[in-house]
Amino acid sequence: MKRIAVLGPIPRDHIVTHQGDLIQKWGCVTHPVIALSTLAGDKIEIIPVCHVRQVDLDNVKEVFGGYEGINTKHLTTKNDQGDIISLRFLDMNNRIERQTGFMDPIVPADVKSLLNCKVFVFIPISDYEVSLDTLKFLKENSKGTIIFDAHGPTTACLFNGERQRKFWIDRDHWLPYIDVLKMNLEEAHASWFKKEYETSDYFVESDEVDRDELGKFAAHCLNMGVKCVYITVDSRGCLTYYKEKGKIVEHMVPAVPVDNVVDTTGCGDSFAGGVGFGLLQKPTDYVGAARYGNALGALRTQGKTFAVFKSLEDTNKLIRETYF
Repeated sequence: MKRIAVLGPIPRDHIVTHQGDLIQKWGCVTHPVIALSTLAGDKIEIIPVCHVRQVDLDNVKEVFGGYEGINTKHLTTKNDQGDIISLRFLDMNNRIERQTGFMDPIVPADVKSLLNCKVFVFIPISDYEVSLDTLKFLKENSKGTIIFDAHGPTTACLFNGERQRKFWIDRDHWLPYIDVLKMNLEEAHASWFKKEYETSDYFVESDEVDRDELGKFAAHCLNMGVKCVYITVDSRGCLTYYKEKGKIVEHMVPAVPVDNVVDTTGCGDSFAGGVGFGLLQKPTDYVGAARYGNALGALRTQGKTFAVFKSLEDTNKLIRETYF
């Protein structure tokens, strides 16, 4: 049976949506893990790897309890630490974040018994949650594909609990140990930076997609050893970059359309899970994996609970209707 590990925090989220609704639930790792379980049932083994607070462990396991294929043995409480986060959405894509609890980092000891996993999906939400040594350890000891979400290294938690975007200054130390790099447009801007800035540069904000600059950034990543770069561009879709016969290929994989967005929390995490599922089936079909990512991300927006996710048959139908 193929194994896929999903690594990151399971924060206790307190969310106010862009429509003013209050939602309290477990976040991050729970989204792709439950999406994968709904998608593949007992056909694959899904392993969440996370540190949680002792008081939360039973509740987290209960959330996963009704789903097939999930191995919860790597949910640990050794240091009794876990993330607690509040999110207030200003619109569908922008939010104010504050953090009051902190998971201790995932280190090599947490993955030493998981080396035979075919895919590792890392979805840190803050810059301390996954150590670089963990990726190095997997690269040296496992043949599994390492998917890494740049949300972690481009997000800092300040002394007052505020969560803010930051430059990924040590990016090039990480890239050689990442097979698939996933990020959104804002995170891409935080990962592709000048060597020197003017003060005025920091006040230029834009949601425009500069394909030339994003292409240069993707080329840099691919030349550092990354096999594929995904940059999601909100409702437009996902830019996908990879090399084919030595040349860089760019694909815009359109988003799966949705009529009514209820809650976007966990969309990026769900996208990463979908990419992981796609690459678990076909390890070099990066466009096909992006379609699964877009499908799971779109489904995540459709409600406040995990009931939004669909079976493999229904998800494949959604993909056919969108792309074929």
